[in-house]
Amino acid sequence: MSKNKFHDGPGPSQRQLRVGETIRRGLSELLQRGDIHDPELNRLSITVGEVRCSPDLKIATAYVMPLGGGDVTEAIQLLKRNKHEMRRAIGRKLNLKFTPDLRFRPDETFDRLDETRRLFSDETVQRDIHGAEDDFDEDEG
Repeated sequence: MSKNKFHDGPGPSQRQLRVGETIRRGLSELLQRGDIHDPELNRLSITVGEVRCSPDLKIATAYVMPLGGGDVTEAIQLLKRNKHEMRRAIGRKLNLKFTPDLRFRPDETFDRLDETRRLFSDETVQRDIHGAEDDFDEDEG
């Protein structure tokens, strides 16, 4: 397999990021306007936090969360049930040879943020942070 001469890093390429963001916007618009012909899905308010594309752009994984703390498993089941209709609508917006297959996962970003805040408020971490700041101040003076 040949190496991509424009992208050697471990993260996603610019094209993956651009296509993922386009799909995210398209899914958000579809869900916000209620263009999907499923009343159960249209009654939910779902946020699409991020869409990650595979390197070959054949699979797009959307990280979703219902607003207001609804049942995320129910939301994902409804999205999976209507993914073919959403894929067709997204395909009309994209200028790609193939429309990626849509997959849905729960968005755990907010949980990770809460955990990060909890860790930073821990007194041993605070002591380490303030100790590092004191060491830095002594080096300058």
